[in-house]
Amino acid sequence: MKFAGFPDGPLKFTPIPDLFFSELLGQIDDVAELKVTLYCFWRLHAQRRRHRYVSEEELHQDGLLLQALKQPGRNPQHVLREALEQAVRRGTLLRLDVEVDGADQTWYFLNTEHGRRSVADIRDGALAPQTVARPVAPRAVPAERPSIFDLYEQNVGLLQPLIAEELREAAATYPEVWIEEAFRIAAERNVRNWRYVRAILERWAREGRGNETHSRHTPPDRAAQTRRHFLEELD
Repeated sequence: MKFAGFPDGPLKFTPIPDLFFSELLGQIDDVAELKVTLYCFWRLHAQRRRHRYVSEEELHQDGLLLQALKQPGRNPQHVLREALEQAVRRGTLLRLDVEVDGADQTWYFLNTEHGRRSVADIRDGALAPQTVARPVAPRAVPAERPSIFDLYEQNVGLLQPLIAEELREAAATYPEVWIEEAFRIAAERNVRNWRYVRAILERWAREGRGNETHSRHTPPDRAAQTRRHFLEELD
């Protein structure tokens, strides 16, 4: 559906610091993190309370945000959780674990002077007794997945400029776990060829990932038959 454009007349605007464009934009390499960051700018700017924050529960219940985070084969709730963790690690957002009327919550603030002051005030008891800041609980940092370019160079060979655009399109089309698994299958079958990997991904997209037998315990004759099938598709 094509966007019809912004209408005439007065429009509401959300201010974004210039540093976002001059420093952060070049660092953010995940589309979900970028969307969540921009969403938080919009959501927090609209608030008029002294301490501007958005709770993790509110974010997970926001249909507009979850729709924007949809990715093939992935749960948008998981995508949101990872994007928030990335934004906190990058320093764009501040996370504060609190206890509100006995219930645990997690709040997010923009890492601005106002946001840092709000976090400090709440930790000092500005919202007590109903709200009490809790000690920062360590959260496991998910292992960084190798990019599709890393996987290509590890399993196929030196990356050529002509293939880079195809890899970008594949990374935007298929889930990361599919791409990793497809490269692994190709390596196990000693077919170190991007066209072979792409054929696996395309077949999973058509028929479902479960239809492809890719266990390392696959009988040799079945593996050879599957390999011939894919090689025929490439001809």
